[in-house]
Amino acid sequence: MKINKYLMFGVAAMSLGMTSCVGDLDLEPIDPNLESPTSPTLLYNEAMECYQSMATSGNDGAGSSIISGLDNGRGQYTRAIFMMNEFPSDEVIWIWKDDGIYDLNTNTYDATNGNIYGTYSRLFAHIALCNQFLAESVDNENAEIKALRGEVRTLRAMSYYWMLDIFGKSSFTLDKPDGQTTPKQISRAELYEWLEGELVDLVDNSDLKTTLTANEYGRVGKDAAEALLARLYLNAGVYTGTPAWDKCATRCENIINRHRGGGFKESGLAQEYLHLFCRDAKDYMPGGKMTAENEILWGIPFDGDRLQSWGGTTFLIASPIYNGGGLNGLDYGTTQTWQCTKAVKEFSERFTDSDKRWALWVRGKVNFVDDKGNNAEKEYKISNDEYTQWGDGYLCIKWTGLSRGTDYFPPHHPVNPCGNIFSSNIISTSFGGTDLALIRLADVYLMYSEAALNGGADKQKGLEYVNLIRQRAGVMEWDMASYTADNLLDERSRELYWEMTRRSDLVRFGKFTGPNQLLWSWKGNDLNGNAISSRYDVMPIPANIRASQPDFEQNPGY
Repeated sequence: MKINKYLMFGVAAMSLGMTSCVGDLDLEPIDPNLESPTSPTLLYNEAMECYQSMATSGNDGAGSSIISGLDNGRGQYTRAIFMMNEFPSDEVIWIWKDDGIYDLNTNTYDATNGNIYGTYSRLFAHIALCNQFLAESVDNENAEIKALRGEVRTLRAMSYYWMLDIFGKSSFTLDKPDGQTTPKQISRAELYEWLEGELVDLVDNSDLKTTLTANEYGRVGKDAAEALLARLYLNAGVYTGTPAWDKCATRCENIINRHRGGGFKESGLAQEYLHLFCRDAKDYMPGGKMTAENEILWGIPFDGDRLQSWGGTTFLIASPIYNGGGLNGLDYGTTQTWQCTKAVKEFSERFTDSDKRWALWVRGKVNFVDDKGNNAEKEYKISNDEYTQWGDGYLCIKWTGLSRGTDYFPPHHPVNPCGNIFSSNIISTSFGGTDLALIRLADVYLMYSEAALNGGADKQKGLEYVNLIRQRAGVMEWDMASYTADNLLDERSRELYWEMTRRSDLVRFGKFTGPNQLLWSWKGNDLNGNAISSRYDVMPIPANIRASQPDFEQNPGY
């Protein structure tokens, strides 16, 4: 069976009790007359629920949520991860000081922060769904169910990866949730060891299909699992104290070799960077139309009509835009304009005008005709002097509801190095219909470059790979003298901004805390930035979790 934009709509409705995310993970069918829990039909529905749980907040539309602690917007899977990996970083400010988000933005959070608790709950709720399917399908001989087992194991591995990365110590169980079994807490090193073994088995020994041959839109395959394994090895030094640069490079090269011969300069990359973040992102997904440019190795489908969420790409498209100050959401394919986010000054300073990756940003003076017909001007400053002032900081627009084309580019952008790469036949929706990349091939090239820089692979090839990324962006290539750790960290920011990797990257490069940490606007709750404690390299174990399971240990410093 293929997954399409509507993959998640025929599934059996399930409810997830969440009085605490570790002590009461009980999944019960709403309809007590459902067929046997081991029937292929119900098992297929349960597997689709595991996919759906990464896209939506709940089973009853955009206004529902399967967890307590976060609303249906912040409770969506990728938006919760965004809060943990982007809000504490040097890339984005959420201008409203609401519900603990200000504490995340300024790195002043503690174990009582509801967003941290909600994210912990969201991840473990997804793990529980995956555990249920895997427990009930263990002996099933149906070919489709057997194939789905590898996919669901990969989905579960992604959630455990985020537990490892964000919290270090983690609740852990592989058992079917029954409301009685209490997950144990395991150390970061123990979780790393399990996750490495699980992903190696999935990549090397399972029947996961490769992206280029599976042609099953929206489903994870070997590329997704191996890219996650490469990311695990990329951060091995942080997670275990022992780097694994050679293993990271080997896994990256495996993926790159499967994609050679297509796309930008036969790399397998998409020709146009911004097309990966528009309504046609689906074409760059596994099984998408752009078979030579399947850059999105792991992505989440979204649909503005039937797969609706206040997280996902709805959040990413709508949050920086407002119908005012010369902007109109309809120019970007959305009717949602939230006026919530802006770029951090130090982040904006990394780009040059020739860089195609920030072509959609709004910055500098914008001249427009106001709603009274008068000529008006709005200046979007690079600085962040006023935390709550929208426009006091550039508007970071990356995701849109636009489609590929050759006759349109949104107005009010001071420099457009991309040309007219969108279609003027604009369809605007309230909910984002743009698919969301979780891991891209460009990241794999950059991971190899970092591994090579650290002695894990051929350094000349690492330089060639990072220059491939820079060539697509339209910026000057590096020589070997420019191929440094600091420059590579900046390049990852320019290429992967807002893609939920930044806090992890800063920690790995020793720039988040410690003696060499970077300072940026409002870090440590100061306009000019303050140094922060090393405790912030991981999030605290939420107070609610420890209240329900007092044997759980807190991370140091909290």
